[in-house]
Amino acid sequence: MAKTTKNNTIKLNFDTKYAPAPESKASAKIDAKYDLFINGKFEKPSSKKYFDTINPATEEKLSEVADANAADVDKAVKAARTAYDKTWGKMPAKERAKYIYRIARMIQERAREFSVIETLDGGKPIRESRDVDVPLVANHFFYYAGWADKLEYAFPNKKIAPLGVAGQIIPWNFPLLMAAWKIAPALATGNTVVLKPAETTPLTALKLAEIIQESDLPPGVVNIITGAGATGAAIVNHPDINKIAFTGSTNVGKIIQKAVAGTDKKVTLELGGKAANIIFDDAPLDQAVEGIINGIFFNQGHVCCAGSRLFVQESVYDTVLRKLKDRLESLIVGDPLDKNTDIGAINSKEQMDNIVKYLKIGEKEGLDMYQSSCPIPKKGFFIRPTLFTNVAQSSRLAQEEIFGPVLTIQTFRTDDEVIEKANNTPFGLSAGVWTDKGSKIFNLTTKLRAGVIWANTYNKFDPTSPFGGYKESGYGREGGLHGLGAYLNL
Repeated sequence: MAKTTKNNTIKLNFDTKYAPAPESKASAKIDAKYDLFINGKFEKPSSKKYFDTINPATEEKLSEVADANAADVDKAVKAARTAYDKTWGKMPAKERAKYIYRIARMIQERAREFSVIETLDGGKPIRESRDVDVPLVANHFFYYAGWADKLEYAFPNKKIAPLGVAGQIIPWNFPLLMAAWKIAPALATGNTVVLKPAETTPLTALKLAEIIQESDLPPGVVNIITGAGATGAAIVNHPDINKIAFTGSTNVGKIIQKAVAGTDKKVTLELGGKAANIIFDDAPLDQAVEGIINGIFFNQGHVCCAGSRLFVQESVYDTVLRKLKDRLESLIVGDPLDKNTDIGAINSKEQMDNIVKYLKIGEKEGLDMYQSSCPIPKKGFFIRPTLFTNVAQSSRLAQEEIFGPVLTIQTFRTDDEVIEKANNTPFGLSAGVWTDKGSKIFNLTTKLRAGVIWANTYNKFDPTSPFGGYKESGYGREGGLHGLGAYLNL
């Protein structure tokens, strides 16, 4: 607000507090206990064991979720195989498309409920769940519904056949979106599915199971089972699985590679990242700074493609750093259900402890650390947005995936220098380039070893566009026509 002083000058006060604007929880129906979704109905786990899923912003228990063992996995795979052999694999493609389209429409109709549950279970701000995740989920089902009866046009002069049963394992950072990325193309190409969500964020996948049940999808076409690492391992090692689709850490990806070696299972892996975001001196700096904030802080750094390494051309370094620090001071960390919140809760205490470990490593390495002075809630798992400057290329913070709201900043002088620095990492999932010159964009996009490169924007996704990485960021692509091909024998 503005006020006039004694000498008639106007003084602006930017220290304005936003009134709380929480999203209502009333639209979210969360059951006290969830069983396994196998063969079209919910079944109790043979282990009779359940585990808690909590709200990371409040540490309150949300629900109890079934812990599937190898016997449950076997039951789900057999249901998927029967559905593939007797129903889904024989169904005309245009009929399959109707089911996928119906699921998309039902997701749209219950978008608010999905958004609230995603935020409660995962800790991400409601703005991201509501405006990004859930609309993209529906769009992926719509997109692949359209391709289901047009595969001969997608792959001309090819003999097309589905793979069979797909085992799919998804992470906690985009629980519902990752489920859509994997289920929609698998169904469109005639495969059946056994999906395991992350143990810390299972609720939207189980809510999706309810929609699948209500859509009258034939029993066994999609099976959703919950559990931790042992459940995922049972899926990977099951002899009747034809395809493994995994999104998660590089270490687990390597374990999966070893497990399927010598088998005829097809595999796509979308693993870790340490993305470079590059600002040249001719870039629109305000736009670039906002893109940096969006690329690493609005999602708490919980994105494998988060732009966690920033490279700034020397001549504009001071300006960019000042603007970044000013912008960090304006960010609100707090209740993820509040529409004012920019940065929500870290997904789990384990993940928060890991981020804190890296903050201490940065301090021990002698890096300059800057954190926002914003208040954070006393309960729940929260980390202030953090910048590190004077970062060496060899620093662990510049080489290892932190998966939190932590940004390392380095400088460069020439195109060749920044290309070499950006590529000097085991990962190769994504990158961003900020410049006014198209020729510079094209030069970098041909030389950066990253699967996805954004120009003058960041973290933009579309179901028509393939996504995936190089090197230790995995192989194979999801999204677009590439996402279809990953579920077909061509």
